[in-house]
Amino acid sequence: MIYITGTSGFVGTNLSRYLRAKGHKTSAILLRDVAWQSQNWTNPTAIIHLAGKAHDTTNTSAEEKYYEINRDLTVEVFEKFLQSDIRDFFYFSSVKAVADTVDAVLLEDAIANPLTPYGKSKLEAETILLKTPLPEGKRLFIVRPCMIHGAGNKGNLNLLYKVVSKGLPWPLASFHNARSFISIDNLCYLIDQIINKPEIPSGIYNFADDTVLSTNDVITITSGALGKKVKLWKTPKGLVKLLAKMGDACSLPLNSERLKKLTESYVVSNQKIKDALGIDKLPLTAQEGMEKTIRSFVDSKE
Repeated sequence: MIYITGTSGFVGTNLSRYLRAKGHKTSAILLRDVAWQSQNWTNPTAIIHLAGKAHDTTNTSAEEKYYEINRDLTVEVFEKFLQSDIRDFFYFSSVKAVADTVDAVLLEDAIANPLTPYGKSKLEAETILLKTPLPEGKRLFIVRPCMIHGAGNKGNLNLLYKVVSKGLPWPLASFHNARSFISIDNLCYLIDQIINKPEIPSGIYNFADDTVLSTNDVITITSGALGKKVKLWKTPKGLVKLLAKMGDACSLPLNSERLKKLTESYVVSNQKIKDALGIDKLPLTAQEGMEKTIRSFVDSKE
């Protein structure tokens, strides 16, 4: 039996479905119902803790909420895990628990310096979990995924899709970047592999696809999926940044936070988890995974 928190979310929905297809039994833990604290977890193999407060790009969320949910609630679930017979605990943290920006390639041993309440709360939860002695026979996995995408995904990929589907040009083509993504298929594959291999040691593991994509690559892939001509406009960077600052004050579709997400480089290494599993590559390439996600957007509109 695999227990999962946050099953109603994008990752939880897909991961639950994937694990059941692989022959695992899954059960949802509803943390909003205090009854979870007195639940008797039977025949357990793992608990996958997905529930958390996501990063708010509008910056309107109260800071303490991040700590209450991402740190304190995580510690509560972890303490129940320690008292149970469950073998594995997966805590879904984030690469943003380490760095908001990356100059080179992000590795698991990078010195953490998160700048947002979201990243700080995730890191504090990591720190508490890692400092807690593990009983013999138990494993703890701190999963740090980069941007996850797939069918049902909501976020900046939808914004890019809407731009292309409406026949609009992409005006930020002057920004050249390299970003790590992870498709939901590759993420689910990694979780299943870890569960099935008890020899994999506890630790922190980055989750990312094998190669990077630029935002211009995503626009090109999206255009291909829609059968549209690629329209990349190289608007001067200074003008774009000025418009983004205006968006900060006037609640326009483009603001500084969104511009950063769409144009910054953020490269994450997945070599540690591949070495642990003894594999050379993940099932889907970065391009294949992105194409699958974009096709799901197209199919949902038909």
